[in-house]
Amino acid sequence: MKPVFNYAAAALGLMGLGLTSCQPDIDDPKSSAGQADFTTYLAVGNSLTAGFSDNGLYLEGQQNSYPSILAQQFAKVGGGAFVQPLFPAANSNGSGYLSITGFSTSGTPTLGPVAPNAGVGIGADNSTPLLVKYTGTDNQNLGVPGIRVADVTTPGYGYNNPSGFNPYFERLLAGPSALFSYQQYVEERVTTLKPTFFTNWLGNNDVLGYATSGGTAPLTGVALFTTKYTAITDVLTAGGAKGLLATIPNVVNVPFFTTVPTANVIGLINNTPIPTALEPAIKAALGLPQSSPLPTGLRFGFYITTGTGAKRLATSSDLLLLTAQAAINVPSTNPLQPFPSGVGLEIPGAPAATAAQLAATSNALDSRFVLDAAEVTSVQNRTAELNTVITNVANQKGLALFDSNTFFRGVATNGLVINGVNNTAAFVSGNLFSLDGVHPTPRGYAVIANEMIKAINAKYGAAVPGVDATAYRGVRFPQ
Repeated sequence: MKPVFNYAAAALGLMGLGLTSCQPDIDDPKSSAGQADFTTYLAVGNSLTAGFSDNGLYLEGQQNSYPSILAQQFAKVGGGAFVQPLFPAANSNGSGYLSITGFSTSGTPTLGPVAPNAGVGIGADNSTPLLVKYTGTDNQNLGVPGIRVADVTTPGYGYNNPSGFNPYFERLLAGPSALFSYQQYVEERVTTLKPTFFTNWLGNNDVLGYATSGGTAPLTGVALFTTKYTAITDVLTAGGAKGLLATIPNVVNVPFFTTVPTANVIGLINNTPIPTALEPAIKAALGLPQSSPLPTGLRFGFYITTGTGAKRLATSSDLLLLTAQAAINVPSTNPLQPFPSGVGLEIPGAPAATAAQLAATSNALDSRFVLDAAEVTSVQNRTAELNTVITNVANQKGLALFDSNTFFRGVATNGLVINGVNNTAAFVSGNLFSLDGVHPTPRGYAVIANEMIKAINAKYGAAVPGVDATAYRGVRFPQ
């Protein structure tokens, strides 16, 4: 089976009720701030807050980040200027990103990288490329791609962290602040700017990192998350600012996990006849004499390696990562294991001992390309646990709450119609998710901003107008 897409890189950092909606950009004369004050807005979060898209942070994505869209709408009800750490126009590629470079003869797009702009800085890890630094001192968008709540108090997270620094944080820091933890950076920004309103969308990467690594990266513990999430929200509310918290979407609903359906791969491989030319190698792999016939009922099966290292037949409850497209059915170079990657032999209904022997001889797909059924359950359970923490903090502090988990679950199930335009969670064609399969397109960020505005209006009796999300692009196709 050939890969559907030539996927070039893994994603960093993430993405309810599907509703037919009209989201106009109307400067309604009845617009008001209600009980909120949007004079000085501060945005805290990770890649989603920064405007990360197409597996990179670049100028267009930053300009269409949900905080940027929110600030534009806040300005219509008394909000002030909003400064982001934008890449200069001459360095607009930022960290580099993915683009569609062409199409195969079957019409499927091929992805390739757009080169990054080389940066200079003070990073201590010579193996991590530096990004063009932000030299301003008035930053109000504190989004740092890749950051977890578990990382917010790590000293030197932007410079000399022994486990590797974060270049997206490094580019925001200068001078004595180079050794700041993220929480110290937030504290400095709160002290300097005295925000009257904030958004906090931290937490996605505390689950997403585990999921996109095929279960090899850690899940953040609930107790640690509770302590650190509460502490950073305390910093944001210390001066009496009102704000909004956002829950963590169930990451297994995004295209990174849904584009390569396991059931389709199982069907393609399991229904493939065994070539006569492979019979000698198969007999050798099974320890059978060459004069013996192959076992009755023998056929190809699709095998995975689970997070525990076990090899077994895949089921429809296992999820294949987007990066698995290029790893499935790659020919083997091992003569004692003649099957392509992901392929093995099975005899339906065979005794357990025989099934185990066949699994052992398979060329099971590496676990880093699979989120097996047990790992999916772990992701769902931890997402629910961390969302309970976020919801409790919002309730305790009287803050607005955007339940992104409920919202995006519905989008994944039912799609979202905006001004007569259908939008879905499909890869490339769905309009809402970018080419990394995790982060939104500009339209996706506009949808998020509108949903946040709804939550803010409901909580604070405000009437902040939304935007027309269809005025923002989905995936960009070659001209």
